[in-house]
Amino acid sequence: MLETFETVSKAVADPSRVRILKLLEGGELCVCQVTAVLDLAPATVSKHLAMLKIAGLLQQRRDGKWVYYRLAERELNPCARKFLGLIGGCLNEDPTIEEDRRMLALVNAVPVQVLCNEGRAALASNAPASKAPSCCGGPS
Repeated sequence: MLETFETVSKAVADPSRVRILKLLEGGELCVCQVTAVLDLAPATVSKHLAMLKIAGLLQQRRDGKWVYYRLAERELNPCARKFLGLIGGCLNEDPTIEEDRRMLALVNAVPVQVLCNEGRAALASNAPASKAPSCCGGPS
């Protein structure tokens, strides 16, 4: 039991991973969406998502080239639900979390295919995507 507690507590000890969990409170997101909001490299976001998934805090599903993440609905780790409850009740008025939510609203206004193809630049662009999506794989 101590080992599972340690896994979850280490996963939520990183501010970027807490930001991801707070983003996912609104529902599932594609890797590209998380990457665009956090403005981090896709590989960095994938590593964070993998650690959260290993800790039992997230679940994923594939849809073609896209990998979508959501907060765990099943109890994969007995400590995970308690940590998610704690995080859900905290930081709602934190300036970083509020800015992430503002960015998420902009990101959600862009089709996933465009976002995956153009990254954060798609937020400033209203032009339709001309290429097929090229990213959004995540840890399996």
